[in-house]
Amino acid sequence: MPIVTEDAAALPGGYRHIVLSPHLDDAALSCGGLIARATAAGEPVLVVNVCSGSPPPDAQFSPFAQSLHERWGLPPDAVVSHRRAEDAVALRVLGADALLWPALDAIYRRSDAYHDETSLFAVPAVDDPLRGVVIDLVALLARRYPQADFYLPLAVGMHVDHQLVFTAATAALLDAGAAVAYYEDFPYARQAGAVAQRLALIGHANLAPRLVPLDGALLAAKIAAITAYASQLAALFGSAEAMPAAVTAYAAQVAQPPLSYAERLWVRL
Repeated sequence: MPIVTEDAAALPGGYRHIVLSPHLDDAALSCGGLIARATAAGEPVLVVNVCSGSPPPDAQFSPFAQSLHERWGLPPDAVVSHRRAEDAVALRVLGADALLWPALDAIYRRSDAYHDETSLFAVPAVDDPLRGVVIDLVALLARRYPQADFYLPLAVGMHVDHQLVFTAATAALLDAGAAVAYYEDFPYARQAGAVAQRLALIGHANLAPRLVPLDGALLAAKIAAITAYASQLAALFGSAEAMPAAVTAYAAQVAQPPLSYAERLWVRL
């Protein structure tokens, strides 16, 4: 049975792959095939859900946060616990362990700065505390798992939490000399030109694509895992029914012959 814990000290040694997931769904959405492939080969995977903390019981939610709760169909006092439960099911499908870090999602952490869709997908606030949180967290993981490969969001789509994890974790991991690869944030990567636009923004001369081959079984495992995030599917794909086709189409789009399906990473040269 996969481990799900809030205590990094309770984790075992020996992880070969560590995936930093800004939210409680990003790892499965973006690299669920990679995770399933690794665990099927007997290679332990740890998913670190960075922004999985619960707002305090007396939290006053902004109108924007309330509108998202309504879109997800979740009561405000149970949003995070419900999403944690969804994630536990998804990662059990993929065979990965999970570390639940108590950082707050942007809409709870800085409701003054991230108060609508436009500000949530813009330049992060200069004094956003998530930067320091990610640097300390990643430095801890890199010391404990020096042989692990780390996977970070490329921040396609420009969600502020994805951008902050990208920049802060990159700095900490390069300083530690760790192996780093970037996954294409799905479903944002589906948008025409979105990946190319992000690569142009960050400067991609030192990055090269690497495909992760997926067969039918691995693709099915990824889709099954994503299905667990029932509260998010309508917002992400229009409907739960539309999700499998969207996932399959993108996996086929990034694959190159003789592959039928793949996920694409970007690795440092």
